[in-house]
Amino acid sequence: QVQLVESGGGLVEAGGSLRLSCAASGRTFSPYAMAWFRQAPGKERELVAGINWSDPAMTYYADSVKGRFTISRDDTKNTLYLQMNSLKPEDTAVYYCKADQWGRSYWGQGTQVTVSS
Repeated sequence: QVQLVESGGGLVEAGGSLRLSCAASGRTFSPYAMAWFRQAPGKERELVAGINWSDPAMTYYADSVKGRFTISRDDTKNTLYLQMNSLKPEDTAVYYCKADQWGRSYWGQGTQVTVSS
């Protein structure tokens, strides 16, 4: 069993930065991969960035965020991060973290990111 809690969302001006965190807890936590998704009102949930937990150099970024966002993890804290720079209004969404472990997917509750223009 894995529980994920996102934090760090908020209101920021266009061009600003935020760092999202996703803290994992549970008896065991050894994910294969973790990822950040986002969903804006009226839009489909989309994959923003992913990371291989054991080899964090293996990352994926959506074209829309490439060069602006950085996904990372701290395995000593069981925490996933998303550093978001040069934020744009179109980045406004609820951001969710996901962990894949032993054939199951776990989701956090989401954190709201709002970028003003």
